[in-house]
Amino acid sequence: MKKYDYVLIGAGLFSGVFAYEAAKKGKKCLVVEKRSHLGGNVYCPEVEGIHVHQYGAHIFHTSNKKIWNYVNELADFNRFTNSPVANYKGEIYNMPFNMNTFNKMWGVITPQEAKEKIEEQKQAVAGEPKNLEEQAISLVGTDIYKKLVKGYTEKQWGRDCRELPSFIIRRLPVRFTYDNNYFNDLYQGIPVGGYNVIIDKLFADCDIELETDYLEKKEYYDSLGETVIYTGTVDAYFDYCYGKLEYRSLKFETEVLDMGNYQGNAVVNYTDRETPYTRIIEHKHFEFGTQPKTVITKEYPAAWAEGMEPYYPVNDEKNQALYQKYAELAAKEEHVIFGGRLGEYKYYDMDKVIESALAAVKVHQG
Repeated sequence: MKKYDYVLIGAGLFSGVFAYEAAKKGKKCLVVEKRSHLGGNVYCPEVEGIHVHQYGAHIFHTSNKKIWNYVNELADFNRFTNSPVANYKGEIYNMPFNMNTFNKMWGVITPQEAKEKIEEQKQAVAGEPKNLEEQAISLVGTDIYKKLVKGYTEKQWGRDCRELPSFIIRRLPVRFTYDNNYFNDLYQGIPVGGYNVIIDKLFADCDIELETDYLEKKEYYDSLGETVIYTGTVDAYFDYCYGKLEYRSLKFETEVLDMGNYQGNAVVNYTDRETPYTRIIEHKHFEFGTQPKTVITKEYPAAWAEGMEPYYPVNDEKNQALYQKYAELAAKEEHVIFGGRLGEYKYYDMDKVIESALAAVKVHQG
């Protein structure tokens, strides 16, 4: 008999849900985490009485009632609605693209007028779109593309829109209603007290080792558990035997300001190319805070290099083909479950991570 039923590598949502369900069945879990804290990218330290989304804005949203009920058993959720604002050289536009956006952009008032304007501008692209620029114009026209898509996208990917493949923007949400709610999901909100409330519950019954790199002592940790739940980068697990998968990374600059309200909204996107960051997050607005000070974070996209945090898989054809090779190796590992954003090389929303973890629980915990 080994000391643990499960050794969980990484302490994000996938591991947390798996460990929480395992503990209910009396299973013993060890968590091995590289960082100095639990929670992965949803970790929220408290600064000046404000829960700071340390790794970027995390707004929980889902249409899956089962998942919504699940998270509400772990924490109470507030009624936060994601309504980001775009700042283009000092002009303010509502997101997602809706009648408020079109009214500000063109002075149109009715949905019919907005549709006609977009249709007229779409004509700038003839035939099949050959790159991201043409794809975006064929969806939303030239004005919206130039002011609200182009600069933001080029900063995100570090490349000109004409050099990016069209499939990155398969669709852009366009609404012909005066509705600034970014998500179409039935449920959304932020846990009251921040995400750490959930994280602390998920890992409450685990033994935990922080600031520890599993891959440096892989054989030792494998020997401790019957099954390994691995949520790190899948290519690193196999020692990059087929080559390295690509990611995009982010850099964050956080500061405390001696004022009650800096920008009046949780998220403001900067859509011109010249502003180096893509957005500013003002954390107190996630929980309708009235603290005397405020905390803001500027978010800068970055090319990923080893040693940096991998945030977004680059899901182009080349990387997907490479991932498939790793996925085949992963499927042959008898006592290892690969999960989460990095383990499955997939851009996951939080509700989908929880869904995926619960599916893994069903298969492996019975």
